[in-house]
Amino acid sequence: MAAIGMRRVRALFLLVLGFIAFGAAFAAYPDKPIRFVVPFAPGGGTDIIARTLGAEMSKDLGQPVIVDNKPGAGTLIGTDNVAKSAPDGYSVVVASFAHAVNPALQPKLPYGSNKAFAPVILIGRGPNVLVVRPDSPYKSVADLIAAAKANPGKLTFASQGAGTSAHLAGEMFANLAKVKLTHIPYRGAGPALTDLLGGQVDMMFATAAAVSNFVDSGKLRALGVTTAEPSPSFKGVPAIAATVPNYLVESWYGLYVPAGTPTAVIDRLNAAARKAARAPDFVRKIEHEGLVINAGAPAELDTYVRAEEERWARVIKENGIKAD
Repeated sequence: MAAIGMRRVRALFLLVLGFIAFGAAFAAYPDKPIRFVVPFAPGGGTDIIARTLGAEMSKDLGQPVIVDNKPGAGTLIGTDNVAKSAPDGYSVVVASFAHAVNPALQPKLPYGSNKAFAPVILIGRGPNVLVVRPDSPYKSVADLIAAAKANPGKLTFASQGAGTSAHLAGEMFANLAKVKLTHIPYRGAGPALTDLLGGQVDMMFATAAAVSNFVDSGKLRALGVTTAEPSPSFKGVPAIAATVPNYLVESWYGLYVPAGTPTAVIDRLNAAARKAARAPDFVRKIEHEGLVINAGAPAELDTYVRAEEERWARVIKENGIKAD
């Protein structure tokens, strides 16, 4: 009996040591660089938000935040990379609009479902902006609609890839305005904007983060914002909904980690991201991009994205939108 009692004491002692070691391991988090996977090419809105936020978060975390661009397949390549990474808090996907629409747009997700991820934080939400070159003959949304009706399929719009906010914003516009536009997808907002500036495409429903500097400098002309009301960051630019009733598209940015990541690690990332998103330097750098900061608890991201998934699933089904 004494031997049995000693074995139980020894087992309990080892269990306690295990818990102590486990806790110590995560108390030390992070002890190496953290990777932010951006599922787009460099230069777009998500990339800008990731780099700005990551630089600010690294100050609090005490470790570098390295941005790893993995574009392609409507964000599935980069997103899947994080889904299949170790759930230790060192691989984070910087998610955006496509994360909420892919379940309805893609016939089969490589990572199964959104249950492959755990939410960290909803950074913020903002408008897309319908932009054209400054020498474009289209001075308003009404001008563009008239030209599209006169020449069905001739006008082209660029996007950072199939299923992204720029793509579906254009498809929704075409459906509600009852016009035919031709979609030209690119591997990221950077290449799309390059061709827009170069005259290879006619327009783009770009994220505010990607085009605010071009609009401010006069290299692009903004015709309308995709939110229900005008954005204070784009003074004098009307809401597209003023010309096309019921039109609404909202961009957003959030952080996810692989499912199974310890709660303590998620809480640490959340706390660092909350602080970073409200830091004066971050706010100053994104103040012209129309982003409304949220930066709340992980559940806020989960609730918001579930609602977006339902809304866009209806839009995709009703309009017969397919991934390229």
